[in-house]
Amino acid sequence: MGEPNSDQREMNPQQTTKRPKGGLVTMPFIIANEAFEKVSSYGLMPNMILYLMRDYRVSVAKGTNILFFWSAATNFLPLLGAFVSDSYLGRFLTIALGSIASFSGTVLLWSTTMVPHVKPPPCNQSTNVCESPTTGQMTFLISSFVLISIGAGGIRPCSLAFGADQLHDKVRSGDKRVLESFFGWYYASSSVAVLIALTGIVYIQEHLGWKVGFGVPAIIMFFSALVFFLASPLYIKRKGKQSLFTGFVQVVVASYKNRKLPFPPLNSKGGYHQKKDSNLVAPTDKLRFLNKSCIISNPEQDLAPDGSASNPWQLCTIEQVEELKALIKVIPLWSTGVLMSINISQSSFPLLQANSMNRHVTSGFQIPAGSFGMFTIITLTIWILLYDRVILPVASKIKGKPVILGVKLRMGIGIFFSFLSMAVSAIVESIRRRRAIREGFANNPQAVLMDMNAMWLAPQHCLNGLAEAFNAIGQTEFYYSEFPRSMSSIASALFGLGMAVANLLASVILSSMDHITSKGGKESWVSSNINKGHYDNYYWVLAILSFINLLYFVVCSWWYGPCAEQYTNLEEGDQEELTELDKSHA
Repeated sequence: MGEPNSDQREMNPQQTTKRPKGGLVTMPFIIANEAFEKVSSYGLMPNMILYLMRDYRVSVAKGTNILFFWSAATNFLPLLGAFVSDSYLGRFLTIALGSIASFSGTVLLWSTTMVPHVKPPPCNQSTNVCESPTTGQMTFLISSFVLISIGAGGIRPCSLAFGADQLHDKVRSGDKRVLESFFGWYYASSSVAVLIALTGIVYIQEHLGWKVGFGVPAIIMFFSALVFFLASPLYIKRKGKQSLFTGFVQVVVASYKNRKLPFPPLNSKGGYHQKKDSNLVAPTDKLRFLNKSCIISNPEQDLAPDGSASNPWQLCTIEQVEELKALIKVIPLWSTGVLMSINISQSSFPLLQANSMNRHVTSGFQIPAGSFGMFTIITLTIWILLYDRVILPVASKIKGKPVILGVKLRMGIGIFFSFLSMAVSAIVESIRRRRAIREGFANNPQAVLMDMNAMWLAPQHCLNGLAEAFNAIGQTEFYYSEFPRSMSSIASALFGLGMAVANLLASVILSSMDHITSKGGKESWVSSNINKGHYDNYYWVLAILSFINLLYFVVCSWWYGPCAEQYTNLEEGDQEELTELDKSHA
């Protein structure tokens, strides 16, 4: 259909006044929605171990495990949210339900500070007797965490793609700059949101108490949902379609069903099912058993009149098979990032360390203990800017040709920095613990070491920032460059999945260490009394595991072989779009 001419426009005046949906006008609402959600959820995490220990009277090991599981759920549910969005609900409805769930969770958490019966009563000061939380009270608290995680699972995997949906017409018309602008504002808002959470929200909790400190995120989340719903009439709302995950399952099922079929003769045409206009004639020989899922045994029965599969659970395309193979191939290298994510997710112990040290910057101001994570974010941001704008241009000028560090090299450097971070953490904690015992604070974990500044903790956070800058961004670029264009959603989700697995493994490591080191009535290495425990030994265990992981990475990198030339496996015309994605990381 062509564009209506001027006569048609005159005969249809309503058509000229009706505003098209989507476009730049929707961007502030979409960006604000996720930015507010991140301010709310990230602002609750840093000080939560203190809330659990003081108000719910759980041990540091149990409280840390609860936070590990919460973080694991928050990182895993976006995968489920992406599947539900793609297959059933569509992005708008998924974000909408996620906003409601996150708001409900923050309100439930806020209510634990105001409703007396939903948490244990204060300790009896005269008898020094403290009641433990009941099953119902813990269930109420955990329910708030679950709802917040469900909210993140609905909002985070869909916001970026939903925003891109609104700009689809502009991109198709050739305006690629608008996509770059959106990605830039999106990632900038995410970084600012995390910084506000780690500074502003944490500062409010420390100085104004839990009621205000949990109330502010609840109010922020209310505005997050409100601004998103206000723009509902403006959005382009696409319906869900078959998810890529469903395609993977279909390949596995079809391979099993067709396991007895013989392979077509070499160089035969028409033996394998392919997409229309595809250049792929046959699947690759690696993981050959999966190739049976795309074998055409009887064209009349297997193919519909339009050339598609009559039963997609019996016959898949070559492209589906190769997508699954690409995913399986990167799993070993992906697994090397899990231990680095375990190191980055250590937030409870550094907070307790900072809480026991002198945090004063001036006589009237001290850095909140939960805000030291900002050094990680600041280091990551500064390094990306220096690397992209200074180091690479200068190195290229000196060598007289473009200088680029390969993605696998950057991933390895990130793992090395992660190892250094744990080693430095162990050394600093050993020094802090010796000073605390020397000054007579062995039985007083609340005492503050005034002669040891908490800035001693900054180097380990900065090293974590460098580890994330090299490895996390390197991972994402690696997946984008190695996967076909159709798997871009998987590429963006794999790092989050690694964080989820890391949180679960971190809980296993912590629980095992607590159980083993507390045998025979001994003080656990991860005791609630930071001065009697041995957090330094805990860090040394993680450092040793990180060094082993570095060797494991070298083996996996060698086994994987050379990476594909950047962007060569993308469909024609997609290079510019991926370039926009890469630029947005900076």
